[in-house]
Amino acid sequence: MTRKFSNRSNYGKLMLLIGLLVAVPLVIVPFYPQDAVHVVSFIWPSLFSILAGSIVCLVGKKEASTFQWRSSMERSSITVLFAWAWGVLVGAMPFILSGQLTFVQALFESVSGWTTTGLSVMDVSATPHIFLFHRSFMQFCGGLGFVMMIVMLVQDKQSMNLYNAEGHPDKLMPNLKKTARTICLMYNGFLFAGILAYVIAGMSLFDAVNHTMCALSTGGFSTRLNSIGEYKSFSIDIITVILMLIGTTNFAVLALLTKRKWRQVIRVSEVKFMFLLLLAFVPITAFSLISGLNMGIAEGFRRSLFDVSSALSTTGYSSMSYTSWPPLAIGMLILTMLIGGGIGSTAGGIKMSRIYIMVRITLQNIRKRLLPPRNVEAAYYFRAQGKTKIDSTLAMDTTGFVSSYLCLFIIGTLLLTITAGCSLTEAMFEFASALGTVGLSIGITSPDTGSATLVVEMIGMILGRLEIFIVFIGAYSICSALKRKL
Repeated sequence: MTRKFSNRSNYGKLMLLIGLLVAVPLVIVPFYPQDAVHVVSFIWPSLFSILAGSIVCLVGKKEASTFQWRSSMERSSITVLFAWAWGVLVGAMPFILSGQLTFVQALFESVSGWTTTGLSVMDVSATPHIFLFHRSFMQFCGGLGFVMMIVMLVQDKQSMNLYNAEGHPDKLMPNLKKTARTICLMYNGFLFAGILAYVIAGMSLFDAVNHTMCALSTGGFSTRLNSIGEYKSFSIDIITVILMLIGTTNFAVLALLTKRKWRQVIRVSEVKFMFLLLLAFVPITAFSLISGLNMGIAEGFRRSLFDVSSALSTTGYSSMSYTSWPPLAIGMLILTMLIGGGIGSTAGGIKMSRIYIMVRITLQNIRKRLLPPRNVEAAYYFRAQGKTKIDSTLAMDTTGFVSSYLCLFIIGTLLLTITAGCSLTEAMFEFASALGTVGLSIGITSPDTGSATLVVEMIGMILGRLEIFIVFIGAYSICSALKRKL
């Protein structure tokens, strides 16, 4: 069955939103007057996006589209891809117009920002404050997503499809707009708490704002060349770990936390699984660092806790360079980056819920072979919404996603060995970071990185942020729509 629907108004709203977001970094110019020379680099892309969005909205209201779409998923996937493509392009323009980066580098920085990855080709020690804030603000907004921000202001019949298509599986409230506003309220509440904690710990206000935005969005852009490790402060490390774990926690679970429903939070399978993973990976990584780098026990566990939390939450803050890390410790980080954070959070990766479901399916399969044929047990897990059965549909969807993710990881890794001329281990680390939208780097991604390598990583970041299938569905839908129109 085909339906008639106009997507133009949604495109226009998204273009207006992106134009406004790109203008936000201008608020710091009064505090850093030396950056006033770069104001025009932000004004032109912002005005262009706002003007173009206004025209599209007006045309969309006056002229209903007669193009017939096959499904709501087709419409939604194309709209989401358009929003992210437009956001990347407009977000890259300030870097290009100011001469800070080349075209490919600017696109890379913009993709890394909006997708909350954190891999960077900028020398932050020589980057003006307005661009440092622009990168961090892109990550903060990218954690929520363009559709989430639009839903907070307006809601139409297609909003729920768009909301799901962008990777938000849970409704916290009966009303979708209330859900979006609840998430935004929590997000901003944690932002102010994080900024205050960092300032008390001795961080400057500018650095505190940037690092809190990037920690909560599990982004990882830093204003410091050596990331959080440059501060050499235990209190700043602990605050960052807490913010990273908050950012990687499902929004629905965070809603339970704000309501002080501790028992329900403790029952959530993903929460228990996250702490189990930390209990397993942190000691192994710590002992590897202690024996391989001759670290003290306290220092080894501190470094391990920070970097494993950063990798598992897909944030990407680092405490030190990884070039001298032992192979076992590097392997632990690759595994944690592949596993990723919580589903329905700002994190990337396969997601802990999917890994947990795969483990349950595997254990059930083993039990099935060991127990008598009549003894059949139904597997289940606990979400924030309650007990959920692991049925055949959920098992198939999970298996399909995990296998697709691992296939892309293998392909991307092999491509990096060709384009970057690096070892297999280095390529595995860097592409796991790109696909998982993590941002940790073993040294491949830098201002000197070639365009081919940056393109491979950009593709990985986009596929990882939009959870693979939406990109494929969107690309297929665009090709199908063009064929039908022609």
